[in-house]
Amino acid sequence: MSARKPGKHAFIFIFITVLIDMIGIGLIMPVMPALIEDVTGLEANNAVVLGAWLTASYAGMQFVFAPIVGGLSDRFGRKRVLLAALAGFTLDYTMMGFAPHFWLLLIGRILAGVFGASYSTANAYIADITPAHERAGRFGMMGAAFGIGFILGPAIGGLLGEHFGPRAPFFAAGILAGLNLIYGLFVLPETLAPENRRAFSIRRANPLGSLMQMRSYPAVLVMMGAVFLMLLGHAVYPAVWSYYTDFKFGWTAGDIGLSLMAVGLTTALVQGGLTRILVPKLGEWRAIAVSLSLAVCSYAAYGLATSGWMVYPIIVFGALAGIGQPALQGVISRIVPANAQGELQGAMTSMQSLSMIIGPLIMSRMFEGFTGADAPFVFAGAPFLLASALTIVALFLALGAKRHDPGTHELPSRETVPEGAVEAE
Repeated sequence: MSARKPGKHAFIFIFITVLIDMIGIGLIMPVMPALIEDVTGLEANNAVVLGAWLTASYAGMQFVFAPIVGGLSDRFGRKRVLLAALAGFTLDYTMMGFAPHFWLLLIGRILAGVFGASYSTANAYIADITPAHERAGRFGMMGAAFGIGFILGPAIGGLLGEHFGPRAPFFAAGILAGLNLIYGLFVLPETLAPENRRAFSIRRANPLGSLMQMRSYPAVLVMMGAVFLMLLGHAVYPAVWSYYTDFKFGWTAGDIGLSLMAVGLTTALVQGGLTRILVPKLGEWRAIAVSLSLAVCSYAAYGLATSGWMVYPIIVFGALAGIGQPALQGVISRIVPANAQGELQGAMTSMQSLSMIIGPLIMSRMFEGFTGADAPFVFAGAPFLLASALTIVALFLALGAKRHDPGTHELPSRETVPEGAVEAE
């Protein structure tokens, strides 16, 4: 398959692919509690642990397979990998829609994690077809696709689940993926010429490699620890949100979907607009402190809420906490020299995946422990208070590392990896 000049439809296809991926994830979130209850007969407070295993298996497969799939696209070309992923999504969502047993749902989420790892290939495709000076804008559009997908997906999934049953969103996601596959077969050109391809190496496809390289920067490790704790706390949302609102407020799939749409919308507004206004005005370190403090309060408010209507003002309040992670990432990038930025971003991605493996398992166990028959007392909001506590620790870790920031102190600038640092494979 030779490479040819991409037409005007190429970027549109990639945008739609990422959008459909996020819509597919959002479609199934509101109905997952009902579907697990349907195939297992468990109540929501017990089904939450199984739901966490589904979330963790998806994240785990992405963690392992993202570098592998990226390497395969360097060997066999972008188009084959992207279309294979869409074919896999089509079959996977359809299989999950028909699944009569939990173990088939688990296999489905494992496969979805493998196919979802093709996001790295989508990014590589954009780099192939976009001049260097335009790439930031194109990658920003991918962020917009994430946001739009997470706004539309839960709302549509909740309504479909409420009116047609918990399996309907899976079939809808499968149909969307199938239609995009057909579209891609006709409009998507290959962008990686055979002479530019390289042999696949399993050594380069090591998801822990970039994390190991960061040991050369102790201050970065401290701040990455803060980011990890932030992400671990944030895992309370995919882990227990649907189960918590069902258990505590008696919300339907439609109610859950609308609430998740509100989360996506407010997050998109903050990340897409307010962050660029507030962070320069506050300064990065003040933005980090304000953001993490807001997150601490919003998690606690969710955990202590006594009525469903309270959730919506907390969503708006909590969305403002979204200004902190970009600011913290900006600080970290200043400490790491220019020729190690790629490793840094790889390490951050790996850490995010790890948090989505570990976090849901911890949060779901706590939810089950405080809502089950053996609970010392019933307190469904316990996971949110744990998220609040983790974020307090993250706040102190982040502020404790402030003295290492070359933007606030006159430190020698470093433009290369320091002598003795371990080179990446």
